[in-house]
Amino acid sequence: MDLLHGSSAFLSAFAAGAINSVAGGGTLRTFPTLIWLGLDSISANATSTAAIWPGSLGSMWGYRKELRSADPRMLALTVPSLIGGIAGAVLLRFTPPSIFDALVPFLILFATVLFMLPAERLFKPSHQWLTGAILFQFFVALYGGYFGAGIGILMLAALSILGLTDIHQMNGLKNFFALCINGVAAMYFIFARMVEGPYVLIMAVGAIAGGYGGAGLARRMGRTAVRRVVIAIGFVMALSLFLKWVLKH
Repeated sequence: MDLLHGSSAFLSAFAAGAINSVAGGGTLRTFPTLIWLGLDSISANATSTAAIWPGSLGSMWGYRKELRSADPRMLALTVPSLIGGIAGAVLLRFTPPSIFDALVPFLILFATVLFMLPAERLFKPSHQWLTGAILFQFFVALYGGYFGAGIGILMLAALSILGLTDIHQMNGLKNFFALCINGVAAMYFIFARMVEGPYVLIMAVGAIAGGYGGAGLARRMGRTAVRRVVIAIGFVMALSLFLKWVLKH
């Protein structure tokens, strides 16, 4: 790895960590960069996941104050995050990506619109909604272990349905669940020797720095501005992934 390759990988991971701390979609920065640097798509995907998941740790630490006041019941989403994450990682090795490629833009668009709705007025939190959120989180984690672009938007939508309104607290919880999803997927990819070690190390440092810095920036921006950024990123991601799918077909 020369200086150009190393610096490009580091900067893409830094940007991904910052983006993921606010909304999600950092994979759309690291994955294309690794392809450009010469990795094949499967290796690039696995390396990207293993490299940027520590960024969720930095983001979670940045939101530690908000996490202390979170409802303990939200931790129920940890279990489907872990199970779905490892299942999605296994799917990456044995399933063609065509079905996921077609569904992802619409899934992200749906989640973004859902996130825009005033959940505190439209939904009354209950055990039924929590059960539904657990099931929804499993499929989010399944997709997250497989590829992961947009899981932040999807998780924010689920938390919104459960009645959460503090965007900073929601981001803290989202980053914790992302840590679970990408963590188990990353361990599987490393165990299966699907990653490029040198890139993982240098990008992990960039992702942690970007994640912590992104959390601090989000707090200074304020809750309303961050919600608008989340919505904008969601629509841009949905459009870009849809165009990518159209161009491939």
